[in-house]
Amino acid sequence: MNRLFRLVGAAIVVLVFATTAARAAGSDDTPENRDLAAARELINKSSYAEAIPLLEKAVAAEPKNADAYNYLGYSHRKLGDREKAFVFYGKALEIKPRHLGANEYMGELYLEQGELQKAEERLAVLDKACFFGCDEYTELKEAIEDYKKQNGQ
Repeated sequence: MNRLFRLVGAAIVVLVFATTAARAAGSDDTPENRDLAAARELINKSSYAEAIPLLEKAVAAEPKNADAYNYLGYSHRKLGDREKAFVFYGKALEIKPRHLGANEYMGELYLEQGELQKAEERLAVLDKACFFGCDEYTELKEAIEDYKKQNGQ
């Protein structure tokens, strides 16, 4: 029995060490993550044009970064370029189909285009992705309700 406890204890130590080493190897302090963090700060200040080059660097360094594509879509949308916004939201959703932000923002973009049914499709995805509810679902649902009121639906 004592040997069993030592083996379990050793296994726990190895597991903790391996987890710590993996975290250190995959540290979030990479250039693309610093670019993404800096871009988020700019977006929070409504400095969308300034955020775009940082986001482009982030996706060039990490082409499977759905968050960076989502923020690129958001920045382009806020600057009035709906076409590019659709492209970047689409890339984010291609990488991560249940991406909360990309689904919400694409739904809002569909509303801007007058495409209620497609916005409701994004809401349905969020409904499934947000098991216990989430801000993205609530915000898109409210945007759809506002759209319906404004358009007599």
